[in-house]
Amino acid sequence: MTSDPGVELAVREVSDDKLQPGRLPVVLVHGARVPGVASFDLPVEGGSLAADLVRAGHHVFIIDVRGYGGSRRGGQDGSQDGQPLVRSDEVVRDIAAVVDAIQARTGRSQVAILGWATGGHWAGMYSSQNPDEVSHLVIYNSLYGAHSGHKTLGPGSDMADPNKPDEFHVKRFGAYRLNTAASLLPSWDRSIPVEDKATWRDPRVAEAYQAAALASDPTSASRNPPSFRAPSGAMADSFELASGRKLWDAGPITARVLVIRSENDFWSRPEDVTTLAQDLRRAASVRTVTIPRATHYVHLDRPERGRSRLIAEVTRTLAQPADVKPID
Repeated sequence: MTSDPGVELAVREVSDDKLQPGRLPVVLVHGARVPGVASFDLPVEGGSLAADLVRAGHHVFIIDVRGYGGSRRGGQDGSQDGQPLVRSDEVVRDIAAVVDAIQARTGRSQVAILGWATGGHWAGMYSSQNPDEVSHLVIYNSLYGAHSGHKTLGPGSDMADPNKPDEFHVKRFGAYRLNTAASLLPSWDRSIPVEDKATWRDPRVAEAYQAAALASDPTSASRNPPSFRAPSGAMADSFELASGRKLWDAGPITARVLVIRSENDFWSRPEDVTTLAQDLRRAASVRTVTIPRATHYVHLDRPERGRSRLIAEVTRTLAQPADVKPID
């Protein structure tokens, strides 16, 4: 499907013949680095949030926003130098195009949207601008620009320009970044609160995650070591959010909203959850959940390490009726 002129988007549809009547389509939105299929539909047990939602009776659509996976990679075939590619306003237009196409395909006037990390930021931003299109919204492990201060993302971090500490380091990140398979695991490993990582994360899931991320970029094998491209715009916007600069206001959202945070998340902060919940003034309902000891990658961890809790909370929210009037 097409977003802006010339911007082709890839969307994977996941469903079965046992869809329960009345269930809305669910759009899954990936984060800043790894695209949709690698994030949400790995071909191993415990690696597909999409499959779990289908088993619960939902009709799932996984989007690759522009610059990621199978969607158009404008600008990434040239030099990495330059301004960060793919900013939030562009992604919002991509989500809008996908929602329009899903509505036409399913005959439903509204969709549910789930976004992980930066995907939650994008999903929330879209929902704030298009409240009538979204019946349910799930945001997890996402920044909201609650306040200034972040160990790894804001001013004073490696993401800041050393000559202008309040500004994003454009020269270091450039238009897009190259990511190896090995680069996907250190942040995950650091947030797992036990020495033996295999007791927390199935090695088969980790290997499938790495393989799918590399496979998402047809040029990955042309580099040594193999690497996949990811636009730097998400990192630039995350720097703004980690600096306490809100890029959108949750006030107009009228959906049923679930905000989830993993206790050991390195990306979002507790203040992001509380401030977001306070700003959801017109939402039909708001629930906030913190999953104890869980990691940023909770939907890919073992069931007893937070994954089962995440799925239970999400399916509970999606099962709630959508025809409740928002609170004024």
